[in-house]
Amino acid sequence: MPERLLTRAQLLLLFLVLTAGLASGLALFTSASRIVELLQKASTGIFLPILLSLVAAFLLEPVVSLLERNGLGRSKSIFLVFFLAASTLYLGVQLMNPHWQEMWKSLQSDLPRYIGKGVQLLKDVQANIHDHLPFVSEYDLPGKGKAFANRLIADLFAATTGSALKIGGLVLMVPLFTFFFLRDGQKIIRFSVGLSPNRHYEMVHDLVHLISRQLSHFVRGRILEAIIVGLVVWAGLAQTDIRYAPLLGLFAGITNLVPYLGPLVGMVPGLVIALVDLGMGGQFWWIVVVYLLIAQVIVDNFILIPVLISHFSNLHPLWVVLAIVMGGKLYGVVGMIIGVPVASIIKISLIEIRQYRRTFALPGSSHDLE
Repeated sequence: MPERLLTRAQLLLLFLVLTAGLASGLALFTSASRIVELLQKASTGIFLPILLSLVAAFLLEPVVSLLERNGLGRSKSIFLVFFLAASTLYLGVQLMNPHWQEMWKSLQSDLPRYIGKGVQLLKDVQANIHDHLPFVSEYDLPGKGKAFANRLIADLFAATTGSALKIGGLVLMVPLFTFFFLRDGQKIIRFSVGLSPNRHYEMVHDLVHLISRQLSHFVRGRILEAIIVGLVVWAGLAQTDIRYAPLLGLFAGITNLVPYLGPLVGMVPGLVIALVDLGMGGQFWWIVVVYLLIAQVIVDNFILIPVLISHFSNLHPLWVVLAIVMGGKLYGVVGMIIGVPVASIIKISLIEIRQYRRTFALPGSSHDLE
């Protein structure tokens, strides 16, 4: 009779060990999920202020450094830049606020007419599609378009109201965070780099410096690009009889921050308003030329991107689309905007780490085994 490999006591002990390990793993997984959920909830309220503060710090850093090099202290330079920026913003709001309020109220009253015309256009498109593709006759294109437009407008008004309620917190937190990022940003970076092991210190130092430089260039370039595109669209639309040219230019500039998809979304309101108010005449086709040829092809693709964005690490269009989609799933419109720079930072990090492993044979690499 062959001997038993394990006794009953050993089998019982093995069962208890496996059960305890499984229970511990489940407990750790549940705890980690709970911690991640709590961190996500806790960071929801401060994510936008921190993001806006980082953008403001990247934009103001060159001016602050220039004043500091001319003899002012760091803190005095920051306060002077804050004063000049706040004064400029206040004067701009006081100058433009009455005009923008009147335009916004007029747009609210005209929205039902634009939506109705847009639904009618969708009906005409659907009729033409049914003539050529009868098998899609059950798809209610006008109904879905109207529902989407109504939902989008409702979300826009709700977001506007919610933003108005949060603006007090932003006014307090953004300048405060921006001040500390400008004053102590280098100290924070040096402290964070100093936490790395000595054998990886040089790599981490160079990597952080490269990412910081590339990210600052990207943020300044993208903001300047959006402003220029918005102004070009505004100026081009102002040559016609279209209404709400300033709002349409502002919308085109903001949506231009989202690569590929943003410019297409940014031209839809202008084309709909032009089609409703002006018809498909010469002015309508001039507006199409302004959006597509002048603003996007000539100004953005041929001038701004090569000059402002070309030094930032390029990504394949497929990775750009994936970054936009994943960012949108996580943080909505803000996630779509920051998805591309985050993906580029990951690419830069992987390339630099790989380069250092090849050049300096980091501990644990294959070079150490040869």
